[in-house]
Amino acid sequence: MDGGGGGGGGPSRRNSISISGRRKPAENNGDTAGGGGGGRRTSLSLPRPPPSPHRSLSSERTVKRLRLSKALTVPENTTVQEACRRMAARKVDAVLLTDSNGLLCGILTDKDVARVIARELKIEETPISKVMTRNPVFVLSDTLAVEALQKMVLGKFRHLPVVENGEVIALLDIAKCLYDAIARMERAAEKGKAIAAAVEGVEKQWGASVSGPNTFIETLRERMFRPALSTIISENSKVVTVSPTDSVLTATKRMLELKMNSAVVTVDNKPRGIITSRDILMRVVAQNLSPDSTPVEKVMTPDPECGTIDTPIVDALHTMHDGRFLHLPVVDRDGNIVSVIDVIHITHAAIATVGSSGGLGPETTGNMMQKFWDTAMAIGPLDDDDDTRSEGSLKLASETTEAGRSSFYPSSGLNTTFGFKIQDRKGRMHRFNCDTQSLTEVITCILQRIGADIDKDNLPQILYEDEDHDKVIIASDSDLAAAVDHARQIGWKGLRLHLEYPNSDSGGKKKSGSDLDYAHKDAWASAYSTVAAGAALVAGLGVMAYLKRAGS
Repeated sequence: MDGGGGGGGGPSRRNSISISGRRKPAENNGDTAGGGGGGRRTSLSLPRPPPSPHRSLSSERTVKRLRLSKALTVPENTTVQEACRRMAARKVDAVLLTDSNGLLCGILTDKDVARVIARELKIEETPISKVMTRNPVFVLSDTLAVEALQKMVLGKFRHLPVVENGEVIALLDIAKCLYDAIARMERAAEKGKAIAAAVEGVEKQWGASVSGPNTFIETLRERMFRPALSTIISENSKVVTVSPTDSVLTATKRMLELKMNSAVVTVDNKPRGIITSRDILMRVVAQNLSPDSTPVEKVMTPDPECGTIDTPIVDALHTMHDGRFLHLPVVDRDGNIVSVIDVIHITHAAIATVGSSGGLGPETTGNMMQKFWDTAMAIGPLDDDDDTRSEGSLKLASETTEAGRSSFYPSSGLNTTFGFKIQDRKGRMHRFNCDTQSLTEVITCILQRIGADIDKDNLPQILYEDEDHDKVIIASDSDLAAAVDHARQIGWKGLRLHLEYPNSDSGGKKKSGSDLDYAHKDAWASAYSTVAAGAALVAGLGVMAYLKRAGS
């Protein structure tokens, strides 16, 4: 089950960021087993990461800034069947348990539900307290994000409760965080022409050492996630296989025996489907099907996407993210099943691969994980559209508005910021908030996100789409102010921006040529200068942080 143990007992324990944990022997493969809550538990002492060099520079890089899911909590005397019903209704695969005082006392995940089925317990009679993991590891909402993420990878658990003021407020999912981290690093490596040119200018001024952080990002990408899956799959890799006509009960028993969270449905050793612990929760238990009489072919995912032993690690992660699944069957060159990987497996193995391939010592290898998370967090958040955000993404209670409602677009006391979104040439949507007093600020944000799409010698006009679906040009600070004021008057929370290049005809409502051209070029020139200055600052801070960490 997730979470390890020993994260908290009474309120006094919850006021400390120091977190201990427990690991059940040989059963922690993403989640530990729920086996009745009794038994002896050994302490899992996770090494505390060294202080982040970014701590004083960016105090906002806490757990609050990660993609959190709203936590589902139930009393510990709830039956397993009722808990499964609520999990299915919320489309979540973990539930947190609270005691009579409302304090966190346990966690139950889809992995545990599968194990309950395998042990043939009566879910309508069995209380969660009999099968949950007691006293799971948790973090406070102001814990540094890199510390929480490192604990999850080292502890090999997917879910981590987040506590604020003694109450559970959210749940952290390592899968979403890993996808975000890799996407951030890839985006940093693909920065637009303006960023690249600015960094090149900084290197000339400060010397070649400025490229250190960029080199480090490339090193992380190449050494951690570019190798093939064959490098992280052991020769004696375990994989549960069942036939299409085997019962769900048979599959869960084999999963329990090999301590795995999925079973591949095969015909002649070729994958024809996959059934995971989440499928057992959502498609069997929640639908009141009998595990003993239900064949796996009825509830499996047919013809699953598979990776090959030659698939790069990063491609496998993208496949899993795009397909919204957590397990990926891996086949050899003949199409025979050889393994099943998940995000925890990939992360842990990739980091270990860095250490072994680079001839690094254990301490250096451990620091590589910290550097990976720290570097990804330092790059800044993604600005994807809603469809790439977690459905459970939420604001914390301390960040809600005075009316008690959370707002996606934060506002300052002077209300000078507003939300915008813009689509790049690859069809990806970027969302950001920025100051609306200057068009240069907006252009700077655009450059930082889609600079690679923009030709510096053929600068585009910026337009927004109004309620009549007309595209209206924003060519000056006053245009921007008018657009934002109008959007607020009609109750909009953001503006959709478009770029129009010279000689194109998109129906924009144009202004006089000379005034428009001057204001437009001046704003773009200022934005490029701002981006260059920002790149210089980031590069400088990155060098200091990198050298400081390398020397420690």
